Amino acid sequence: MTNLIPTPRFWRLVAAALGLTAVALAAVAAHAIADPKAALSVERAAIMQLIHAVLLLYVAGLTGVFSSLARWSTLIGLTLFCGGIYAKYLLGLASAGSVAPIGGMAMMLGWLLLGLSSLTKDN
Repeated sequence: MTNLIPTPRFWRLVAAALGLTAVALAAVAAHAIADPKAALSVERAAIMQLIHAVLLLYVAGLTGVFSSLARWSTLIGLTLFCGGIYAKYLLGLASAGSVAPIGGMAMMLGWLLLGLSSLTKDN
């Protein structure tokens, strides 16, 4: 039976995919979206995605419960926050933006959990 706990390699791959798509979506915001409000929102989401991709890259090398929770909280937060904004402005799903605040709180929790991980003996 395979190990169900994602490895650091898995998290590095996730971080790389998030970084790649963040740059691509920033380019879309800069060059392919005519509505200024939509372009700004997508650009901001792409910046947040890129910043948190770097966070995931860093946390991938840490061990311990808080670090693991930080990774998952950050990924869930990114999915809800950025995904909600992308779905609203790129797919026209207006109600999708309503999950962005929940995603933002999950990303903040990820940073808090990273801080707590530094207080344990695991890191």
